[in-house]
Amino acid sequence: MIPAILFPAFDPVAIQLGPFAIRWYALAYITGILIGWGLVRRLVQLAPQVATREQVDDFVTWATLGIVLGGRIGYVLFYRPGHYIDHPLEALYLWQGGMSFHGGAAGVILALYLFTRSQGLSFLGFSDRVTSVVPVGLFFGRIANFINGELWGRVTDVPWGMIFPTGGPEPRHPSQLYQAGMEGVILFVLLQVLIHRPALRARYGFVSGAFLAGYGVARIVGELFRQPDAQLGFLFAGITMGQLLSLPMVLCGAWLMWRARPATAPAQGAMRHEGA
Repeated sequence: MIPAILFPAFDPVAIQLGPFAIRWYALAYITGILIGWGLVRRLVQLAPQVATREQVDDFVTWATLGIVLGGRIGYVLFYRPGHYIDHPLEALYLWQGGMSFHGGAAGVILALYLFTRSQGLSFLGFSDRVTSVVPVGLFFGRIANFINGELWGRVTDVPWGMIFPTGGPEPRHPSQLYQAGMEGVILFVLLQVLIHRPALRARYGFVSGAFLAGYGVARIVGELFRQPDAQLGFLFAGITMGQLLSLPMVLCGAWLMWRARPATAPAQGAMRHEGA
């Protein structure tokens, strides 16, 4: 017999107040945004200053919209386009789940561009501080995936293989935990080391590139253990949709790090608001 661990009986609802329910997945988003918010407020003050704390406060709303709208649109387009063509209104049913990190990333990038342009800030300088804390949200998101018993891994015979309620009788990799470790903990530590080095912090775009490349590599590796989405399966040559979408991130990230040059002057918007 193959050794296996039974999946703990987690309740997907964290807090229930009468008809009002808060799920672990929602708490993961909220916790990630709040912690990231606090960290970025400190990071923007490091030299060279790229924004004020008040501007970070203003950006939180932009970022939240980018995450939610981008994540949902990305899921609809990348993972279940046929279903939502037949049932377009269900694209609005956020409570049914279904979010794409790559779509959320695109939404946040757009939010960053529009916000920094409206404030007269350096897009890459501000982006470096924001992306350096994104792994916090990724960590909590993957833990929520595990609690929900979703996005489990491929069948395995490792001693820590786990039998998930919706994954059949065979033990599987707890790939959500692998991804929480790689995309969350390891990537966060790496980015914090980089953002706290003055020479790299002054090279606008370097940390943003490190995030894109680092996440892309972590996701490609994580997908080797994760079961592909049932409606998609493997695309070609054993490649999954997650790996296909992550490859451009690695290339773009490497390019950003290669082209990053030291900033010649502080962001105009930050200087303009220093007295705020």
